[in-house]
Amino acid sequence: MHAPVLVLKDSLKWESGTKVHHANIQASKAVADIIRTTLGPRSMLKMLLDASGGIVVTNDGNSILRELDLAHPAAKSMIELSRTQDEEVGDGTTSVIVLAGEMLHVAEAFIEKNYHPTVICRAYNKALEDAIAVLDKIAMSIDVKDRSTVLGLVKSCIGTKFTSQFGDLISDLAIDATTTVGVDLGQGLREVDIKKYIKVEKVPGGQLEDSKVLKGVMINKDVVAPGKMKRKIVNPRIILLDCPLEYKKGENQTNAELVREEDWEVLLKMEEEYIENLCMQILKFKPDLVITEKGLSDLACHYLSKAGVSAIRRVRKTDNNRIAKASGAVIVNRPDELQDSDVGTGAGLFEVKKIGDEFFAFIVDCKDPKACTVLLRGASKDLLNEVERNLQDAMSVARNIIKNPKLVPGGGATELTVSATLKQKSSSVEGIEKWPYEAAAIAFEAIPRTLAQNCGVNVIRTMTALQGKHANGENAWTGIDGNTGAIADMKERKIWDAYNVKAQTFKTAIEAACMLLRIDDIVSGIKKKQAPGAGQAPKPKVETEADADGEQILPD
Repeated sequence: MHAPVLVLKDSLKWESGTKVHHANIQASKAVADIIRTTLGPRSMLKMLLDASGGIVVTNDGNSILRELDLAHPAAKSMIELSRTQDEEVGDGTTSVIVLAGEMLHVAEAFIEKNYHPTVICRAYNKALEDAIAVLDKIAMSIDVKDRSTVLGLVKSCIGTKFTSQFGDLISDLAIDATTTVGVDLGQGLREVDIKKYIKVEKVPGGQLEDSKVLKGVMINKDVVAPGKMKRKIVNPRIILLDCPLEYKKGENQTNAELVREEDWEVLLKMEEEYIENLCMQILKFKPDLVITEKGLSDLACHYLSKAGVSAIRRVRKTDNNRIAKASGAVIVNRPDELQDSDVGTGAGLFEVKKIGDEFFAFIVDCKDPKACTVLLRGASKDLLNEVERNLQDAMSVARNIIKNPKLVPGGGATELTVSATLKQKSSSVEGIEKWPYEAAAIAFEAIPRTLAQNCGVNVIRTMTALQGKHANGENAWTGIDGNTGAIADMKERKIWDAYNVKAQTFKTAIEAACMLLRIDDIVSGIKKKQAPGAGQAPKPKVETEADADGEQILPD
């Protein structure tokens, strides 16, 4: 008779931890599955209904996930990934979710075999280091000044987007805009602030081909007194103010007691003189255009128009900053502090034009603008919104290239090379970490596999052929042509990715997967909502001596 075998039950804690891992992995996979179909040039679009009832049609991973309202905390943290990716490099928002989802998916088998999550995370971090090393090896440096190369890169990065059907248009706009606002910091560094100094103005109507990058700024404003002030000035002298050109009202309620009738006139005269004095201080510098962020009274308008000066009031702070960058003016807080050097003379033309139903002020033809406006025209609002989203991505790609001019192959070729190299290296990894390391290597294949799925080709056949080509770490530039699903050389097809984007994708995806794996319990700190009527305080109970005997000393 066999000896009895003693089976030890794992601790309950680990049991609950395993369940939590499964729930987290399932939630993350669900998020990845939602946007899996939006990867690649043959991707599907999603139509989203937002809370206010409006619709958004897009295939931008970040835009889709932003609209999702998911209850599971792990799913929420996955959504944060695409936001991080979008803010950091502006592209690869879909890839990062697909990759993170796959990393968690392959970890599930190890969790079931009772591997400890920290072991899996160690293997993943090792895989990440090696993956970045592979990226450095296959990256190709480019010359930022060679426009055709940069154009090719931006085009291939937004080739997956809806606007790719309009050819080079969006890429051209993006490159023009980013090269305009780039600032040299010295030591070969360039700073490109897209958010601050590039404004995208969407004006429905016209054709998309009419879109252009202005060498200057455009704002949705008209001059204060259209009949009296000039609407077109060549080489204007511009003064920018951050103060109101109107009489200061008292901070708190003020009562003035007037005894005689003449005192009223004296009071009005003082107001007039104050405003006249303000205007004279400005007119001393012979400006042609005065722009203020605050109000501008009728009286000030009268003095300025008499001197032949055009004025615009209540301009947004951000727009004023852009005008300052474009025209070389300095924003002044008090008119009596104005100096000649504060006057902007860099603009070639100020003009007010009517587009559709609205008036727009253009300050264009600037000599060396460090800010610009991209004017987008298009048939409908939805179309324009999608074009703007694609343009933002394209500008981010252009910015990444200016900052770090290195390319890696697109079309899943990078991931396949990384995967093949890691598989080879896995044999030299010692101990229990070998298997999760190999699983991480396999997880990288999720990107080319998803691309193949979205092209509608035979996935297994294509993936097997690709793995064969990449098996020995050669053919690093062989990947999938996203349009046809054919296996092709990415150099020939000019399908590239920015090094920054790929490196950030890998880092974000693996670090997030590790973080989610290390969660072993979800503890809710939210109080359950009480049913209506249950909130009333119970009536105070008066204890009698008889109750004391029946009371339990210890709780159950």
